Amino acid sequence: MQIFQFTSAINFMRLKWLAVGLSVLLMVASVVGFASRGINWGLDFTGGTVIELGFSQAADLADIRRTLSKAGFSDAVVQLFGTSRDVLVRIPLRDDMAQAAVGETVVSVLNTAAEQQITLRRAEFVGPSVGEELKQDGGMAMLVALLGILLYVAMRFEWRLSVGAVAALIHDVILTLGLFSWLQIEFDLTVLAAILALIGYSINDTIVVFDRIRESFRKLRDTPAADVINFAITSTLNRTVITSLTTVLVLIVLFYMGGALIHGFATALLFGIAVGTYSSVYVASSIAEILGISREDMLPPPPPPTEGEPGGAVL
Repeated sequence: MQIFQFTSAINFMRLKWLAVGLSVLLMVASVVGFASRGINWGLDFTGGTVIELGFSQAADLADIRRTLSKAGFSDAVVQLFGTSRDVLVRIPLRDDMAQAAVGETVVSVLNTAAEQQITLRRAEFVGPSVGEELKQDGGMAMLVALLGILLYVAMRFEWRLSVGAVAALIHDVILTLGLFSWLQIEFDLTVLAAILALIGYSINDTIVVFDRIRESFRKLRDTPAADVINFAITSTLNRTVITSLTTVLVLIVLFYMGGALIHGFATALLFGIAVGTYSSVYVASSIAEILGISREDMLPPPPPPTEGEPGGAVL
């Protein structure tokens, strides 16, 4: 039965150099995007005012945007927040107006133009110093997560697998950030949360593959490393595809029906899961194979010699 499974394994490693080359090309394109276009930081990072409004009837977002644009708030972001009568308005940092007066001014402008009563529920100001601190804390959170995973995989498996796992995670994060850079999708705290969740999702996929690689090396003796890795990936392929598809179905629903507030969150996870599934198969495993992973690296250390055996203690 093992022979049949082994001979029917998909030859993933045959394309390892093509996959690594494609990944390097995409990462370079992402870095170019950072340098040329930058990241479209949301108000959570740049500073500004978040205003929550309550309408007596269903709100017309297009009409609200036109009214605010005529009043000088052309850069305002308007979206529903919960029901059709709850609206969230985001105003970037302004130099021509006191931030404490922005909320009252927006409500006054909308009440003047609207035929219904509009109430101000809350107005919160995020300063630029707070936004800069959030950038630093978010970057530090991703760095600590990657370092922790590097140490964990190195202790549980082997350093070659650890390098492959962390390289795959860096690959996933850079490509996801590159997508947001090239498309100029707003990057806020929900997107940062999605990237951190993506790191956990991707490493879970990679650990499953690595665990099967370790088992396969111990079972398939005198077999080339590439064939063992192909067998391990093939045997976990059903689990990987089913897990990814069920997660993607939920994210598609969130993307189309969750509203603008979590649009970036769903976008980051949708793209990240697709890239993460690819990197678990090709990037992580390919790098481990290129670094020379072998059966000897996967074998447990020999037990210490006991008394009476060669090398043991003699009374």
